[in-house]
Amino acid sequence: MAKADMLGASLWDAYSNKVTTLMNNPQHQGEITEEEAASHGNKLIVADFGAESCGDAVRLYWEIDPKDDRIVNSKFKSFGCGTAIASSDVMTELCIGKTVQEAVKITNIDVEFALRDTPDVPAVPPQKMHCSVMAYDVIKKAAGLYLGVEAESFESEIIVCECARVSLGTLKEVIRLNDLHTVEQITDYTKAGGFCKSCIKPGGHEAREWYLVDILADTRREMDEEKMKAAADAGSKGDFESMTLVQQIKAVDAIVDENVRQFLVMDGGDMEVIDIKKGDEYIDIYIRYLGACNGCSSSSTGTLYAIEATLKEKLSSKIRVLPI
Repeated sequence: MAKADMLGASLWDAYSNKVTTLMNNPQHQGEITEEEAASHGNKLIVADFGAESCGDAVRLYWEIDPKDDRIVNSKFKSFGCGTAIASSDVMTELCIGKTVQEAVKITNIDVEFALRDTPDVPAVPPQKMHCSVMAYDVIKKAAGLYLGVEAESFESEIIVCECARVSLGTLKEVIRLNDLHTVEQITDYTKAGGFCKSCIKPGGHEAREWYLVDILADTRREMDEEKMKAAADAGSKGDFESMTLVQQIKAVDAIVDENVRQFLVMDGGDMEVIDIKKGDEYIDIYIRYLGACNGCSSSSTGTLYAIEATLKEKLSSKIRVLPI
């Protein structure tokens, strides 16, 4: 097979069968006229949207029953590549039968998933994802025209990843709740950055106001500052023994992050606090070694003594560290 043929075969393999079928045989392409909608006692809405990143554009037609705001028929015209045609066709189909208020909840990720042959395989290659993400914007515009409001009124949060419709608030919350450290982990948890990849870092096909690398760095810095403050507060108050279990674990984590963890990580290891139990004589802190620290000979001698000495100095002289 010639090299060009091999490249062509590889490219087509990256598209789902649904996409390639709808590229050539869309089911809802066309237009709805004012006369047609009026003959059914319905209202016609026509909305246009163009993607600056690639020049694709779509015109969306909604025939709406004013009695219940339900979209009884929908068609589209797409001015762009085959991917834009296929995604516009599925987007149009998803609108039919929904009320305007329901349709505005359709996201770009809903469209992309509807184009998949199997749930775990993307419908289009990442570099073409931007061609299939006009759905949310043109739907907002159509809904705004029908309801007499600005399209932006449907957007209550800053959207960082247009492909997966992931907001800035969601990203920060997921990073904090799951203690994420890499962009790859963010993508695994939220799908942000998993498609056109423009939101990951500067230099993609479309400039963004927010990038995942910066959000991760800023959020991690905020978390570290909060931990250091918690450690400082715990040390200055000298009230470790009267803290709740959750407060104690946070205080220990903060001291470990500030004074210990960097040295463990340098050697390919780490540790985590499993439990804290208060007795009459000791406050026992149970830890688990991770990575290279697990099974290391110094984990029960020098390293353990260093961790325990640091926690005693910063938090309480009653602390005893026990690896499990």
